[in-house]
Amino acid sequence: MEPLVHLRDGFAITYWKYYEPLPVADTTLAEYAQTLERLHTGMRQLDAPAPHFTERVEEAQSIVRDRSQSPELIDADRELLTNSLRSLRRAVVDRGADEQLLHGEPHAGNLLRTTSGMRFIDLETCCYGPVEFDIAHAPDAVGDHYALADPLLLRNCRILMLAMVAAWRADRDDDFPNRRAERDALLSQIRAALERHRLGAVP
Repeated sequence: MEPLVHLRDGFAITYWKYYEPLPVADTTLAEYAQTLERLHTGMRQLDAPAPHFTERVEEAQSIVRDRSQSPELIDADRELLTNSLRSLRRAVVDRGADEQLLHGEPHAGNLLRTTSGMRFIDLETCCYGPVEFDIAHAPDAVGDHYALADPLLLRNCRILMLAMVAAWRADRDDDFPNRRAERDALLSQIRAALERHRLGAVP
């Protein structure tokens, strides 16, 4: 079957091209960055319907706002996430960077090593925004190898990404393994990053 979307009996069925995987091996940061750059170059040529990254931020904000949806958050943590999501979203938008279609979550778990090169998978989180929003999901040093990445914008996107994930881990319906420990670790990282970069009061 062609790797396209096929409509049958009211269902949309996709067939994907198979790439033979290679044994797990360490991926260099330069390889990671080059693969992400190639992905962005290809996606830049697409005009596909997808939400703006701010809609994903709003989803995280809605969890934090709704105490019944995030009952385990203490007041200080709720204030931290509320302020971080609001101010960093605004800072990223106000930077006025070029925007394009993005992967949405190109972390290491979505990167495969195959016989025909590195491939990103799991494109369900595609959105529009600056490439730095994508780079923020990769290991920190990947940004050093990504040509023309805006360091200030990348820094803000990284902290914003941490706040978004922390909000999702605070969702009462989240079934991520060890989500409470993961959430608390993320909150500590956010506080440390805000203090290190002097980005406002940390509750």
